[in-house]
Amino acid sequence: MTTPFTPRHWSSRFAFLMAAVGSAVGLGNVWRFPYLAGENGGGAFILIYAATTLAIALPILISEIMLGRMGKQSPINAMKTLVRENKAARIWLLIGWGGIIGAFIVLSYYSVIGGWALKYIELALTGAFAGDTEAAAAEHFASFVSDAGSLVIWQTIFLALTILIVAAGVTGGIERAVVMLMPLLFILLAAMAVYATTMPGFGEAMLFMFAFDFSEVTPDTVLAAIGQGFFSVSIALGAMMTYGAYLDEDVSIGQSAVFIAVLDTVVALLAGIAIFPLVFSYGLEPSSGPGLTFITLPIAFGTIGGGVLIGGAFFVLLSVAAVTSAISLLEPIVAWVEEGTNIARKWLAIFIGVLAWVAGLGTVFSFNLWAEFHPMARFGVMEKMTLFDVLDFTTANLIMPIVGLMIALFAGWVLTGPQVAEALHAGDKPWFRLWRFALRYIAPFGVVSIFVANVLM
Repeated sequence: MTTPFTPRHWSSRFAFLMAAVGSAVGLGNVWRFPYLAGENGGGAFILIYAATTLAIALPILISEIMLGRMGKQSPINAMKTLVRENKAARIWLLIGWGGIIGAFIVLSYYSVIGGWALKYIELALTGAFAGDTEAAAAEHFASFVSDAGSLVIWQTIFLALTILIVAAGVTGGIERAVVMLMPLLFILLAAMAVYATTMPGFGEAMLFMFAFDFSEVTPDTVLAAIGQGFFSVSIALGAMMTYGAYLDEDVSIGQSAVFIAVLDTVVALLAGIAIFPLVFSYGLEPSSGPGLTFITLPIAFGTIGGGVLIGGAFFVLLSVAAVTSAISLLEPIVAWVEEGTNIARKWLAIFIGVLAWVAGLGTVFSFNLWAEFHPMARFGVMEKMTLFDVLDFTTANLIMPIVGLMIALFAGWVLTGPQVAEALHAGDKPWFRLWRFALRYIAPFGVVSIFVANVLM
């Protein structure tokens, strides 16, 4: 039996917005969005991304925050309450369970990548990138990830920071951290973007990112835009539902969700403006994907004047983005267990964090000791995937789309129009009708398209 639980509350709308934006802004904003934009028609891709985010990701984001505020508990218990009150089928509980399970899996491997960002702060500030060629930078990275002991150390430091923040509570820990860290992230990013305007490759970089090239737009481009919009706003992992549970009734969910989506996109665009002038100025490869962060950029940082400080600032920025996202992955799990026990939050945060650390060892070893271990090969699927690849594929292509689809269907079809209008304080406003139409028809189609494209094709 669950113990009585008093919902926590953000001390201000600003604190909620910083926490939610911190959840949405992550490692993918720094390299994935600009890279996708450049490779898929530049400004044309950005227009498609904005439209699909508005029609697909934003309706689900509003719904997830709304369900959290309606249930006023962690995702699992919030859904139990809503299912019971609406006499709905128990299958809808998968929204809560899927979010919690997905958050734990992502936290386990996200903490390893976050540890890389912390390590690279040290490398940047000690001048380790000086004079790096592409081969030398690749060797630095390969040497680092092949050392399981070093990866474990930095994974541990990253998770310890995350645990400390969550253990201190919503107002004393999460609020205090995000209210300090998110403005720092914006300041660092803006400063780097301003500096990038002085680089000789700035014009070429802006053409790469923003030139409208509709000849590059294909059905795959549209699917990439839908996928980026869906994954970039941190839906379907329980974070926004949990943060919504702490939100006061007088805060507009619709306005807040728009702010979150817009700021998330602004960060991604600023990241591109900050990064790609460096890449083009030094003749580096802009389409190097994840390697852009840990192999390509260090070459530029080792060459430009002030590269020690600029590189250090960049990896501090990357680490801040990673930590604020990791907080939002740990919090839903801690909140759920806390609601059902009398154990102090700090011990729960430590215990669950240690479990995530143990689970994360699988990701650590995927880059070294278990690099040739392909767990799904015996089943004839995902034959070349390491354990890390399987975990990433499972969360991104199975758990998140399924949970996102169920959120849209539950909020759009199980809850009645008057219920939802009351929860959003929307009345019969035009935006509410548009939002509900998108939620019931457009968003499910978009999420299903992601699922089909990534899993069945």
